[in-house]
Amino acid sequence: MWDLARLRALHAVREHGSVGAAAEALGFTPSAVSQQVAKLERDTGTTLLERRGRGVVLTEAADLLADTAARLLGLLEEAEVALEERRGRPGGLLTVAAFPTAARGLLPGVLAELGRLYPALELRLVEEDPHRSVGLVARGMLDLVVAHDWDIAPLPAPEPLRRVALGVDRCDVLLPAGHPLAAREVLTRDDLGSVRWICQPPGTVCHDWLMRTLRAAGQEPDLAHLVAEFETQLALVAEGLGVAVVPRLGRGPLPPGVVVRPLRPAPVRNLFALWRAGAARRPAITETVRVLRARYRRLEAAGREGGVAGREGGVAGREGGVAETREAGVEGGRPVGPGV
Repeated sequence: MWDLARLRALHAVREHGSVGAAAEALGFTPSAVSQQVAKLERDTGTTLLERRGRGVVLTEAADLLADTAARLLGLLEEAEVALEERRGRPGGLLTVAAFPTAARGLLPGVLAELGRLYPALELRLVEEDPHRSVGLVARGMLDLVVAHDWDIAPLPAPEPLRRVALGVDRCDVLLPAGHPLAAREVLTRDDLGSVRWICQPPGTVCHDWLMRTLRAAGQEPDLAHLVAEFETQLALVAEGLGVAVVPRLGRGPLPPGVVVRPLRPAPVRNLFALWRAGAARRPAITETVRVLRARYRRLEAAGREGGVAGREGGVAGREGGVAETREAGVEGGRPVGPGV
């Protein structure tokens, strides 16, 4: 009988593209994953990985075994869901992925609350950009994802997934205090054609939004600095090195020398949770989604009380409230298809 853990390791190598990435996703060391695959090679008497350059590639036999592993893991998930549903309380391992600002501004409180309510639930958080995390949850490498897209750039998601809206996150323009545009109370997109930008690198949702928005207005953005972390962007703005569009979720206090100006029309990120339809009945999923929605609404309420001026790191105010028309209940979440 082949060991399921070894099949899972091989499946992870194929899904993530390398032994190192598979190890990170599984919470193991690369050597542990290599050992699992090597043991599977001995079990099957078949070469599964071949070296190519500095990496490895799967053989045809390995692809066949990885397909079998995917089916077995799917059956195992069905059994786990049925048992947890029978118990009626969340338990077992739940791996949640979130983009960086949600991982900082939303998930710590959610995970702590779930841990207090359900000691039998083992929670793991993975920080991941939505461009990757949505595909990973669809392929069974993650259990639930907190993702976002922009108002002008919906994020495609493969079938079969369900989602529920958590709310919206508004974004503001952050400028050096001495910048000419800092004297204006409100900015429009026409004002931003000549600024030097500090933004996230290509391949991220935020970078795509900036490029699409300004190009739609007939402007080619001057990308001075490409920085993944918003806190680093703030530090660069504070030194007068450029302008950034930064979301309110997880932003924190602004450093001296940085001013906030609203942009009209306001950039809006839609926040939502995604999970596989086959796991929809799992209590760990339904409770995590419930806590996510409740906690984000509390963050929004705090933002309404403080506003941008009184709470520069706050979440969206009333204009950025939960988009009720897009919400769906956990039981009634709709499948997400390409282009949604």
